[in-house]
Parts: sequence; structure tokens; C-alpha cells
Amino acid sequence: MIAKWLSDNLPQQVEQLMKETEKTRGTVSGFNMKQRVAKLIRLLQATLYPNIYYEGEYKQEFLPTVVAECWQQSAVLLYDVAKDALGSTCEYAAQMKKDQARCGDVAEWIVKEFMTSLPDIAEVLNTDITAAFDGDPAARSKEEVMLAYPAFEAITVYRLAHRLFELKLPLIPRMMTEYAHQKTAIDIHPGAVIGRYFFIDHGSGVVIGETCHIGSHVKLYQGVTLGAKSFELDEAGHPVKGGKRHPDVGDHVVIYAGATVLGGNTVIGSNSVIGGSVWLTHSVPEGSTIYYNPSGNTSKE
Repeated sequence: MIAKWLSDNLPQQVEQLMKETEKTRGTVSGFNMKQRVAKLIRLLQATLYPNIYYEGEYKQEFLPTVVAECWQQSAVLLYDVAKDALGSTCEYAAQMKKDQARCGDVAEWIVKEFMTSLPDIAEVLNTDITAAFDGDPAARSKEEVMLAYPAFEAITVYRLAHRLFELKLPLIPRMMTEYAHQKTAIDIHPGAVIGRYFFIDHGSGVVIGETCHIGSHVKLYQGVTLGAKSFELDEAGHPVKGGKRHPDVGDHVVIYAGATVLGGNTVIGSNSVIGGSVWLTHSVPEGSTIYYNPSGNTSKE
């Protein structure tokens, strides 16, 4: 029964499906892009932390060989996906690097800049690991942070993606942080600027928007949103792209669970504490303590 139905309907169904998806299908560059980006993330993680992410066994004396293998494979795969992502945006890429005429040249430049910056990224990640260990009494070791904390996964991918975002590689950084979002429930846009010693405790439901600027020694708890208050619309009613939409957070700030901080003009001053469930759409000065008032108003000390 099903075989006859397939035989009778398959050609027509395929034709209709191809017609409906033609416009959007043509905007996606390369084959298996999501799978290749996921593989790239795993290779980069294995390059930084082979004891955690390397998919295989090795003796300690062969560690440099393992790192070299992952580093080389990462570079080759990044070149391929970068070239595909640039794809039809060669004009944009040429504006970014005017002396480069082809997408392949731009992709090569991005790979060189990114791969040689991995030691710097690793150095910043070391401060994030320290922040988690120092900031959580439940952490018994830095190894536990790296092996068991979802924030370590999300922040690692963010740091890698942010560097590619700085190099103006389209699409790939966003895919990378969304991969981490799916695994950890922590959503950090690669465009956000985040200082050293960053820690997210528990993590689920955290959202950090594209234009956020977060200082050093900042600690967030689960369910924190650093988001946009509203979107400016163009004449056609579509959101206007770009612009400062998300808040800034100073150094040595703690934001507790469920707090929502919105708006591109909102600044949380350094050395402040934002309590749980607070809804905040205005700036607060340095040294503030903001807490939720059951009467519906935000209170401060």
C-alpha cells in the first residue's frame, strides 16, 4: 500500500517541496554546514583541552602530537567553512580586507589570525576557570569545573566564537554559540564583549545579547537576561538592525537568579549587586544593591 502511494505521489511532492524551499535553500552556503561547525568546535576544544575533548586515547608523551593534530585539522576545517560562509558575501569580505580579492584569500587571512590567537584565548579561559573555582564553594577542583560545569562549555565556545566575530566572519560565530546554547541552555551572542574572570553559576536560561559589554570579575546566576528593551522599526515595520540594544555591566558585579536587565542605555555600575527576580531598565551607580520588592517596585540600598 505505502509503496504504491510513494510511487504515485513522490515526484509531485518532491517538485512542490523544491519549489517552496528554493529561495531560502539558495542562501545557505556549503554542504552539511551545521555538522561541520559542530566538528570544528570539537576540534578546537580538543586543541585547547585534549584531556577532556580529544576523541581517542593517547599516552602523555604524545600530547604535543595530539595537540598538533587537532590544531591542523581545526585550521583546515575552519578554512573550508569560512570560505563557504563568506560565499556570496565576498563584497562584504573585500570591504573588510580591501587588499584581498577572493573569498579564499579572506578565509585564509581569518584562519591565520584566529589560529595564532588560540594561546591568548586559552589564557583568558584560565581566568574563567579560576573565577568558577573561587566563586563556587561546591567546586572541589578546577578539573571539576572543566568536566562538570555547563558554563565552562558555553564560555569556551563563546570565547572562540567572539574572536571569529571580531574578524568579521559571518554566520559561523552565531552557529557556534547556538551549538553551545543547545547543549547548555546558556545563550551568549558572539558579539558580546566579556572581560576576564567571568563565571555563570548553574547557568540554565542565561541570555546575553549582542551589544552587551561586561566587565571583569562578573558573576551571573541562572535565568539572568541581559537583553533589549524594545526594537526600533523601519518604515516597513521590520526591526532596525545594529545599534546599541543591550546593557553594560561594570567590574565586580553579581547578578542573581532570574534578574532581567534591559536596554542599550542601561549601565550597571561596578561593585554592584542585582538581586534575584529584579526587573531593571535604568542605570544604577557604582556600589549599588538592587533587590526585588514584593510591592512591584525595584528597591535599592
